[in-house]
Amino acid sequence: MSSQDPRSSGCTPFEEELIDAMKNFAHSTDSPAFDTAGMVHRTRRRRAGLIAGVATALIVAGGGTALASMTGGSTPTTAEKPMTTATTKGSDYQKAILLLSYGKQGPVAIDFTGMDLSTAKGQLLKAGLDLGTILKANSPGCKSATVVEVTPHAPKIVETGDTVNLKLCVG
Repeated sequence: MSSQDPRSSGCTPFEEELIDAMKNFAHSTDSPAFDTAGMVHRTRRRRAGLIAGVATALIVAGGGTALASMTGGSTPTTAEKPMTTATTKGSDYQKAILLLSYGKQGPVAIDFTGMDLSTAKGQLLKAGLDLGTILKANSPGCKSATVVEVTPHAPKIVETGDTVNLKLCVG
């Protein structure tokens, strides 16, 4: 019998050695040990860190937006009329802006500068605010019978149902 002849197992010596080597390898390796408690702990820690990071970013963005709207850096707008700079001479721009609380979105600015009385009443009604006293003020350079001031004005925020006083230009 030569070394290449099949043996009683029906395999050549090379095949038998290969099978034995594979069996030895399969039986010699240890099964992997998993630290499931540690893996869960790391996953929770990473998730908590990610949530904290996102929450911090949202707070910083919201705080920056609120700060910018209070200082006049960014111009919040109403649904119909965007805020513009005061065009009438003699009117104090900040005194003609009303900040209306608008739920989670934050305050919405309503610019009453240069509005006539009927338009201003309509805006107050639409915002759910009550009209208080109407005063007249001599303010040079403004159009007669237009709003030059609202009370309370920015940066104070008013809620739905609050009373707002208007000051109109005499001419």
